[in-house]
Amino acid sequence: MQLRRKILIESLKGVDLILLSLAFSLAVALAYSNSGNISFSEFFAIRVKVENILFVSGMVIVWHSIFAFFQIYESRRLSTLKDECVDILKAISLATLVLVTAAVIFKVDIVTQWFVLAFWSVSLTLIVGSRLILRLALKQARLNGRNIRNILIVGTNPRAVQFARDIQAKPELGYKLVGFLDESWSGMESFKQTRYSIVSDFTNFQSFLRCFVIDEVMIALPIKSYYAQAAKIVEQCEEQGVLIRVLGNMFSPKFAHERVEHFGTHSLLTLQPGALGDQAFFFKRIIDIAVSLPLLVMLLPFFVGIAISIKLTDNGPVFFAQERIGRNKRQFRLFKFRTMVPGAEKMLKEIEHLNEVQGAAFKIEDDPRLTSLGRFLRKTSIDELPQLWNVVKGDMSLVGPRPLPIRDFEEFTEDWHRRRFSVPPGITCLWQVNGRSRLSFEKWMELDMQYIDQWTLWLDLKILLKTIPVVLKGTGAA
Repeated sequence: MQLRRKILIESLKGVDLILLSLAFSLAVALAYSNSGNISFSEFFAIRVKVENILFVSGMVIVWHSIFAFFQIYESRRLSTLKDECVDILKAISLATLVLVTAAVIFKVDIVTQWFVLAFWSVSLTLIVGSRLILRLALKQARLNGRNIRNILIVGTNPRAVQFARDIQAKPELGYKLVGFLDESWSGMESFKQTRYSIVSDFTNFQSFLRCFVIDEVMIALPIKSYYAQAAKIVEQCEEQGVLIRVLGNMFSPKFAHERVEHFGTHSLLTLQPGALGDQAFFFKRIIDIAVSLPLLVMLLPFFVGIAISIKLTDNGPVFFAQERIGRNKRQFRLFKFRTMVPGAEKMLKEIEHLNEVQGAAFKIEDDPRLTSLGRFLRKTSIDELPQLWNVVKGDMSLVGPRPLPIRDFEEFTEDWHRRRFSVPPGITCLWQVNGRSRLSFEKWMELDMQYIDQWTLWLDLKILLKTIPVVLKGTGAA
């Protein structure tokens, strides 16, 4: 079984590299054809340059590493096609970005704007298509009695029974339930009503493994009260080379997502408080740099104009710098174009009684400290543009909960509000595109939690696109 799986995985790696190389060739052909300078027949008659061959060969190695990074070749028997497609989308998008970056560095002229679009779409179509075909083939094989894995479930609690029902409801997964393993306990009478059978107890488990075909053992015991038994079962399965799984949600977290990581010889169960994990942070960081750095360069002449205007207003400093709270409550220095009179922070205590919002925030629609130019900069959100530098530095992201001043942070009274600091702060988020200052503090916090729990790259893109009309209209700005 393990040998067949290894052959399948190695074959899949080879097919992926062939498909990516094919996508590269088709992208070049489509790009040349779309330019109108050459036909398909003329393209295939071109002699391939040695440097282009070396470039593609190097990219093949990089692509393989990217696919391995996103765990494309891990077992997908229990995962959905949607989950697999999301991982493939991330891998292909990163592979395309690396390809473009390498092309710019090594001045590879075949990588054009049309090429990038063609490569991304063709490679995504080919790889997703190959996985769909593979899933259909495996599904058919399993429904015909091939590629079947015998599974034994350890534990007879409701969670274990529900897992058994779930896998039996999906025969295309290719699991055959051998039975349950457990000893007598207070809930055994309830289990007997399910008509599932107990095939062994803890004492006879080792001899049971010797005599029966078991491919996987699923441990569904309450770890707190059955740690010793679970540890012994793991040891016995390891000894006889049987795959072990542990049914997740052992701590029943409300928001956190569980994942297993490895450090040396240690296995770590990680509870991630939200949808943003290490891969997501890595991918967001690449996009942040790729977008904010060119924007900073393009906007530099505009920044100079704003700086001169601020100086002409009252000859005070151009930028307003303030300590803000970032990811995991680390402090960083945030930059904005100055919109208030010099020394405005020292005047805060004098006008705190004018605060128009409840909770740990300070907002006044008609703030007396604002300059005439500052009102315009606030209304149009131009004052926020220097934060692109904070994004480049890594203090912030393009999309994320707004970074709060220390004064607001110190007034937090609810611990669940502090979960917003588990992700990098951003220039824009759901709060900005859903009313901004018109929303209550509680609603603001709820939107931040919604972003953290439901994050996807598509959500980031939608927020960025929605921010543009909101800023142009000045909706909710204060």
